[in-house]
Amino acid sequence: MQYTELIQEIKERKPDKKLLTKLKLDFVRKYNTRFPKDAEILFSSSIEDYNELKKILLVKPTRTISGVAPISLFAKPAKCSHGTCLFCPGGLNSVFGDVPQSYTGNEPATRRAIRNLYDPYLQIMNRLEQYIVNNHDPEKVEIIIQGGTFLFFDDEYKKEFITYIYKAMNDFSEIFYNNEFDFIKFKEFFELPSPVKDEERVKRIHKKLLAIKGTSDLDYEKKKNENSKIRCVSLLIETKPDYGKLKHGNEMLDYGVTKVEVGVQTVYDDVLKYTNRGHTLQDSIESIRILKDLGFKINYHMMLGLPNVTREMDLNAFKEIFSNNDFKPDMLKIYPCLVMRGTGLYGLWKLGKYKEINTEEAAEIISEAKRFIPRYCRIDRIQRDIPTHITSAGVDRTNLRQYVEIKLKEKGIKCNCIRCREIKNNKIKGNLDFEIVEYEASKGKEFFISLKDENDYLIGFARLRFPGQFLREEITSNSALLRELHVYGKALPIGFHLGNVQHKGYGKMLMEKAEEICRNNNKDKLLVISGIGVKKYYIDKLNYRYDGVYVSKGL
Repeated sequence: MQYTELIQEIKERKPDKKLLTKLKLDFVRKYNTRFPKDAEILFSSSIEDYNELKKILLVKPTRTISGVAPISLFAKPAKCSHGTCLFCPGGLNSVFGDVPQSYTGNEPATRRAIRNLYDPYLQIMNRLEQYIVNNHDPEKVEIIIQGGTFLFFDDEYKKEFITYIYKAMNDFSEIFYNNEFDFIKFKEFFELPSPVKDEERVKRIHKKLLAIKGTSDLDYEKKKNENSKIRCVSLLIETKPDYGKLKHGNEMLDYGVTKVEVGVQTVYDDVLKYTNRGHTLQDSIESIRILKDLGFKINYHMMLGLPNVTREMDLNAFKEIFSNNDFKPDMLKIYPCLVMRGTGLYGLWKLGKYKEINTEEAAEIISEAKRFIPRYCRIDRIQRDIPTHITSAGVDRTNLRQYVEIKLKEKGIKCNCIRCREIKNNKIKGNLDFEIVEYEASKGKEFFISLKDENDYLIGFARLRFPGQFLREEITSNSALLRELHVYGKALPIGFHLGNVQHKGYGKMLMEKAEEICRNNNKDKLLVISGIGVKKYYIDKLNYRYDGVYVSKGL
């Protein structure tokens, strides 16, 4: 289908979303054709028209509104070393086929993994392609290795997997960027605007990519990514507490990991045992302390409505993790327990020995829990992305967050978590002020340093830790760890200075405040756990130096 006429009209009228829809409908009626997608219009245009149209045809802006482009991917399906949790779907030989453990193969990220043969190189290339097609800038990427089983694999597989994550970003940069994005080359390589999910097209693209994949070395690709156009600014791995100890922490540091999601699930040992989690609460406490003292950002997975857990117990669990110094997560994912075919829980449910948690109950617990979520914590998610038609019982709405927001409004509860205070697309109002929250956690001392405006919108923040133990030669009793630095705003190319928040010097302000706190507490070195793609920022802009797996500055 040729969209020349429609492209010209869009250029002339520069429509908003409502008018754009009308123009498309008029086009459909006139030519008796199907409704055109934005990507089809965009990639039917000339290079001259493309640069103008991409300002209008932005799709899913929330994907990069936090400043980075997230890419989720999966390793090949594998069994957990301890067996299967009572509530866990998927895995090898599951009712959903051979799919990653705890997933069904119906989630967007798992479908993409399956389509790309669980090859990390193909998965990354495919997702970068999608970002470009949907008019997003993927120059700053957060890699998320999902599934919780990655650290179970042998060392050779893991190292190769990580190598090709970096190589895909590096190769994509070299192929499709020559100072600026090469629209023509990208369009020809990915055969656009043909349907992106066409099976024969996918096979052809795979063949082209596998021909250039080649072999490489992890250290080489990591070093190369420091200066690549597409850079990894954050690498996240999901794991279980028993696979989050010192051995695993050092391994992840070598990969360039900066964030770890830990499947804590509950604070009740008897429930952990009953559900066959394969770890104890003490494992959670130990792994969290180790990982924090290595510099990682920590995201807890907590599950509501597990067997033998009442509403009151779920609420008390949230109180416990934010009042007990052994816990205090940086981020939180809340997953109401779902009843899935093929699980042990499904059998108990069918026998009437388990009563599922429903949408109303989950929303009630989460809304009440928001009363005591501290300002240093971000609630990333409150439900799984498993389609509701796949589940047998449990939360039956995909918009659980909206239900929670309604209850918060009814109860007059204001959530103070990071997510609810992010600047997003709002304008900064008034003067900016620092807010510093000091607290004890995992036998260390934390400083949550935030930069906010008069409306309490969060511009950016830093997490500074004085570790309680010194687990590597880079870390001494006189050093501190900068575990996270984040400035909000729509993702922009590195070095690009337009926009509301990013690239305004706010990151430097936060770092200077962290350094000041260190000096005031007689610390003589600040170590930063840095994404591979932002090491140069600390070195070139802030006078840090390479220090083992970290970058550091003497104070």
